[in-house]
Order: sequence, then structure tokens, then C-alpha cells
Amino acid sequence: MSSAPRSLDAVQLGAYFALIEASSLLRHAVDQQLHEAGDLSYVQFQLLATLGDAPGGSRRMTDLADGVVYSRSGLTYQAQTLEKRGLVSRAPSRDDERSITVTITDEGRAVLAQVFPGHVAVLEELLFAALSPSDVETLAEILTRARDHMRQAPPRSAAPRRRRKAARAARA
Repeated sequence: MSSAPRSLDAVQLGAYFALIEASSLLRHAVDQQLHEAGDLSYVQFQLLATLGDAPGGSRRMTDLADGVVYSRSGLTYQAQTLEKRGLVSRAPSRDDERSITVTITDEGRAVLAQVFPGHVAVLEELLFAALSPSDVETLAEILTRARDHMRQAPPRSAAPRRRRKAARAARA
């Protein structure tokens, strides 16, 4: 006999729905601002921002996909779109010829500089205006703990790739 699944109490349910609604409202506003200011999707912005912060402005595609929690095929499409716009370049990795390295271009940095002021304004207006500095510290600590816990069992897009040899051994 299986036991009934545990239900959430009213506080847990309220916290969950508040998080989902706040995330949706913020994401919608951010998506709109990024599209208007730089004709970027949120994922494209994440890619450019991640590359902009990376040493040398470059990262391997698999590392990008793992970091932004996006499918590898979807990320390839987004990188191709950014490359067509001249915002990134793609080339075989120097360390592993099977990997592709993506590098932000000067044009990509210019688009980031163009969208960042509005992006920060949206975050300040919608998220941080209602919070004290102490609230922001607490929120950051709580969300970091939740994220780190979730990353222990990452979605497929963020899971490290299995080596072919290990995969073949598992099939045998």
C-alpha cells in the first residue's frame, strides 16, 4: 500500500505561488525591455552577459548550456542567431576539436551596453524597490540555497555530459 503524497501547508503553497507569479511578472517585463532595447530574447541576453563576463569573452557551448539551463540544441540555434547578427563568433575549441567555443564580439558588447541601463531600471523598479537592503541580502541567500539544492539534480540541459565510453559500458 502506498502512502498519499505529502501536501504543502498554506505558507509553503503561498510562497510557491508568490515566487512563480513574481518570476513570471519580472520575466515578462525583462523580456519586453530586452526586445525593445536590443531585439534580444532573454536567453540571448543571458548568453551575451555570460560571455561578456567570461575571461577573454569566450566559453564552450556545453558550458554555456549547462550554465543557462537550456537545451544544447536550443542554445545552438540561439548562438547561430547571434552569430548572424555579428554579436558572437563561433569556432572549434582549441582544447577539444569536438567542442565549439563562442566569443562575444565588439558588436555584442555594444548591444549589452545598450540594453543594460533599461535592464537594471526594470530590476530596480519591479524587484528591488519593494525591498530593503536587508531584504535583498536575505532573498539572495534564500534563492542561492534553493538554486544550489536544485543544481544537485540538474535538468538534462545542465547535467554534465556522459562520456561515450561510460555510455557504451552501461549499454553492455
